[in-house]
Order: sequence, then structure tokens, then C-alpha cells
Amino acid sequence: MSNTNSLIDPFGRNVDYLRLSVTDRCNFRCNYCMAEDMTFLRRQKLLSLEELYDVASAFVDLGIKKIRLTGGEPLVRRDILKLIKALGKLPDLAELTMTTNGSYLRDMSQSLKAAGISRLNISIDSLKPERFKALTRVGKLEQVLAGIDSALDANFENIKLNSVIQAGVNDDEVIDLAKFAMARGLDISFIEEMPLGEITSHEREKTKIMSKEIRRQLENVWDLVDSAETTGGPARYVRVVNTASKIGFISPISNNFCGSCNRVRMTADGRLLLCLGNEDSLDVRAIVRSFPGDTKRLQKEIIGAIKRKPERHYFNPKQVDIVRFMNMTGG
Repeated sequence: MSNTNSLIDPFGRNVDYLRLSVTDRCNFRCNYCMAEDMTFLRRQKLLSLEELYDVASAFVDLGIKKIRLTGGEPLVRRDILKLIKALGKLPDLAELTMTTNGSYLRDMSQSLKAAGISRLNISIDSLKPERFKALTRVGKLEQVLAGIDSALDANFENIKLNSVIQAGVNDDEVIDLAKFAMARGLDISFIEEMPLGEITSHEREKTKIMSKEIRRQLENVWDLVDSAETTGGPARYVRVVNTASKIGFISPISNNFCGSCNRVRMTADGRLLLCLGNEDSLDVRAIVRSFPGDTKRLQKEIIGAIKRKPERHYFNPKQVDIVRFMNMTGG
């Protein structure tokens, strides 16, 4: 079964991009992503690698063209390369990508490229070792920098850096982060913090910074030209004049990206989230475990769920409406 028009939501948007979380676990504890003392899912609650493959295959048959593997940190999932190799062989999948914190890339970049990953998004929120450790609570900047170098050596089709910016925390590094990316021929996206999960490390209302403020900083240094380019995700891009790089802005608070949303997310425990900022979901794990091998039933349920996809999210940085953390959502 292959139907490129099966996943149309009530607003006429063609859903062709699946963000597939393979674990809620991470070796970092970034302060905007999770609580410092997290309770992670028990193994039996996670979709197995075989279940993840079966679900992904069902989605591809329905018209999904791009899959991004996420977490948590996807590279902490045991035997993740087996899943990547299998997904990479799906004939109708146009693109298989991954978001990672970069800490495992020094040893895994070449294997990921060989297994079928074409593009990487690497998270890096500071270039200052002590600040990086404070933001991640446990991370070592040198590991991520070595991972970025390794990824460059592996010659992925594209590598993009992602930086979550917080006022009074790391907004003084916007220029340095952009220069770091451009010096390596990389793109970078600056992200407004999303109000997901109750955190105690900072008050989001005090640390919020909007994309227009970040852009203003950049325009003090470079000439920026709006670009219609897209990578299929939520970033809105500008070109930096006289460079090969582009800069993206992901603005869930100040300028939501819902109008062109082509995405759904699968959590590591098998919840199909129809919207990043909405709790309505389909329990895919229950379906695949109650009716193993019944692909038609699963696809029917997926199509039905897509017809419930909401028009947009309504994030409010002053309050937490979504109690799940980002690591539970799938980054």
C-alpha cells in the first residue's frame, strides 16, 4: 500500500514528516528540556526496535517522506544502528535524519552516515565550558566540539546547529555561536524556549527572548536577507550576505509555525502526538501490541488521528499547559 495523499489533516496540510523518538533518556540534563532528577520510562513501556520499524514503515506507506530520529538522546538507545540501517532501506523514504546532542558523534559519525543518516541537527547552547556544563548540568563541551568535527569529516549532506537562547543566560553568545557555525560552513537555528514541563532551574517568563531580538543582534554584525528556503521543519531562514551559511529562527512563542505544519511526533512509548502543544494523541503502542502484524488496522487508526490534528498550538511562557517535558515529547 502506498498512498502519498493519505495523511491530510482537517486544514488541508499534507503530513509527510514524522519525528520518531527512540528513547526518553539522555546523558545530558539540559535545564529547558527536563528536570534535574528525572524518572525515565521502564524498558517494557518503550517501543521495541522492531515495533519502531513497523510503525515507521506503516507511516512511509501512507506518504511520510522524511523521518527524524530524536529522543532524549537517540544515540543512547542500544542497537540504534540496526534500526537506522533498516529504516534506510525503506524504498519510499526520501530522507532519514537525526537530532543529537553531539556527545557520541566522535565515535559514531561514520557509522551513522554508512547506516543511512543523511543530515544531522546538533544541539549546542554555549561555547563556554563552564556555562555549557551549567546548562546541561553534566555535559562536557569538548565532547560536543569533537563530535561536530567528526560529523564534518563524515561528509553528511547537511549539518545544522540548534541553540536554545535564554535571556540573561546565553543571549550574549548569539554572535559567537553564529560565527562558530559560519566558520565551519554550517547553518544554525536559534530557538525560543518552549514551555513544556514544570522546571525549577529558572523562570521562563524572565529568561524568554523572542526571535526578533536575536535577529536584531545579528543584524548589528551582518546583512541578512530573508529566504524562502526550508528544510521541511519549523525554521524560518535568512541568508547571511557574502557567506554560504543561513540562519534559522524557530519561534513557537512569538511567531508560531503552525500554518505550514507538516509534522507529527511519536514518543518513545508510542504516543502519536498530533501537535507539539496539544495533548491529544493516538496510543500506537496499544495497537501494535494488541494487533501485532495488522498493518492495515494501524494505518486506519493513523489516518483517523491525522483528521483530528489541531490548527495550531497556544503556548504561554507564563504558565505550563503541557506537563510533559521535551525529552518525553521528542525533540
